[in-house]
Formats: sequence, C-alpha cells, structure tokens
Amino acid sequence: QVQLEESGGGSVQVGESLRLSCVGAGDTHRSCMGWFRQVPGKEREGVASIDSEEVGRTKYADSVKGRFTIAKDNAENALYLEMRNLRPEDTALYYCAAKPGICWRPSLVDSDYQYWGQGTQVTVSS
Repeated sequence: QVQLEESGGGSVQVGESLRLSCVGAGDTHRSCMGWFRQVPGKEREGVASIDSEEVGRTKYADSVKGRFTIAKDNAENALYLEMRNLRPEDTALYYCAAKPGICWRPSLVDSDYQYWGQGTQVTVSS
C-alpha cells in the first residue's frame, strides 16, 4: 500500500520559483512517479514524470519544458518538482502520483497511475 502527501505550494508573483515535495509511505523507488495539475473546470494534465533516481529518465509537458525539473531522492523516499520562472498559466492544484509495478517508461497519462496525494495549491499572480 502506498500513501503520498504533497507540500510546498503557495502564492508567488510572475517570474518567481517554488519547490514542491512529495513524501511516500511504501516502496515507490522502482515505480513511475509524476506530477499532475488541475484547474477548476478544466481536465487534469500531466506535468512531469520520472522512472528512478538511478536511471533518471524524465518526460515533461511542452508548456513546462526548460522551466520545471523533476527528481527523486530514494534515501528520503521523496519526489520533488522545481518550478522556475512561474507564469499565471501555472496556477493550479498540483498532485503527486505513483504507478504500480516497475517503471519501464515515464508517463504523463493520468489513468496509468493508481496512488494519488491530496494536492497542494500553486497560485501565480501577474
């Protein structure tokens, strides 16, 4: 059984940075993990995904490529998302997610994931 909890969200101005954290209870070291975001009235979208700390294969949405970085820390059983040069369009509720089994490719498809956190809010003001 896997439990996930996000933290690090907040309110910032355009161009500023935030670092989101996700701590996991249960073994997720070999699992695909990802960050997703959702705005009220809109569909949930994949932001970033990673397979493992050792291999480090990643996948990013075009809208965040070059600005966001995803990383795993196996020693702390944690997942991170570094967000730089934030834009108003990045405003959303951000979720951490884990996919069952051993990861063969990072995935931005939300239906691939079974375990989800409660979300942390990010608000970017212009």
